Amino acid sequence: MAAFSGRRALFSVCHSLRLRQRFRIIPLQPASTRLTWRNCSGSDGSNAPKLPSSTENESLLENLNHLGVDVKMARQRQPGVLRKALTNELAVAQFLLGKGASRKVIASIVSRYPRAITRSIAHLEQRWQLWRNVFNTDAEIVSILDRSPESFFRSSDNENLEKNITFLTSLGLNSKDLHRLLTTAPRTFSNSLDLNKQMVEFLEDIYEELGGSDPQEFAKSVISKNLYILIRSTKRVRANIENLKTSLKLSNPELLRLLKGNGADILDLSNEYLKKNLNSLEQKLSLLGCKKDDLKELIMNYPSILFIGPSTLNCKLDCLLKGGITIKQILEKPKVLDYSTQNITERLKELQRVGYDFKKKGINILDSSSKRFAAKIEKLSAAPEE
Repeated sequence: MAAFSGRRALFSVCHSLRLRQRFRIIPLQPASTRLTWRNCSGSDGSNAPKLPSSTENESLLENLNHLGVDVKMARQRQPGVLRKALTNELAVAQFLLGKGASRKVIASIVSRYPRAITRSIAHLEQRWQLWRNVFNTDAEIVSILDRSPESFFRSSDNENLEKNITFLTSLGLNSKDLHRLLTTAPRTFSNSLDLNKQMVEFLEDIYEELGGSDPQEFAKSVISKNLYILIRSTKRVRANIENLKTSLKLSNPELLRLLKGNGADILDLSNEYLKKNLNSLEQKLSLLGCKKDDLKELIMNYPSILFIGPSTLNCKLDCLLKGGITIKQILEKPKVLDYSTQNITERLKELQRVGYDFKKKGINILDSSSKRFAAKIEKLSAAPEE
């Protein structure tokens, strides 16, 4: 028995050395080296024993250093991982390397989310396959992991992930929608299935309260337009809906039209931010001689204006007004506010240089791509003076 244990330990050490040689992090050394292979004890490593609370695993630190991991960052992020007696860093690194991740990306992933090295390869293979049911290539998944390691490694519940994918698909969301969700708001799939169901049921109830006839289609539409909605609380979303209805004095059909349209985009804003921006916009328009109905119509047609903070919005409005544009024109073409203050200023200067008349020609020219705007300026510059 002792001889068997010795052979197993020797095999473990040699296997570790071969992996390290593959990563080109150390030259091949004799089997007597003290670096040892440490497999996870459970499916996700959560049951791995820890060393005394103040003691870090020196062998683990050595491996992480060899992998290029920023140990200081890892210690700040999840210090408990460095005290685990059993981890899986080399196998995880090999797994990611096999999926196309570079050494630099692997080191960055572990530095920012050390818990990744507590996952077993069986767990990672299963999870990767579930993601591949949504994505076309391994490279797409690696790209997301590089940007947000937590999205893949945070949850150890593959069954829950599979159930969430099945549930969201049952709502009518297609593979493109799921792709966008995993790319933009991956925490959606770490939510418990019940939590996601709770938000969907809430949206369906709201729709029915407002007189809608196809609640599931409404929930699908909102999720498609606002990818963050499922990682917000129903309390936040309800407060925003009630604030919009009260502040703008919207009827049920009007509120329904807003929410079915681009108004879905603003539902995940924090309650205070939405309220502050709404109040500031109302005050600014009032100073410019606008009525309450003007505010209402503006938000109905261009709800994205509520994403813009008061200071930035006021600067944009003042810039446009000083450039000879009326508030009426802005209300009719609010998308000009999508552009930065600097962009607006530069375009106004160019248009002033060529003698552009906003009263005669309108302001559509401000809402155009850089290429189209440059072409228009070139054409106006070449035109003979009237």
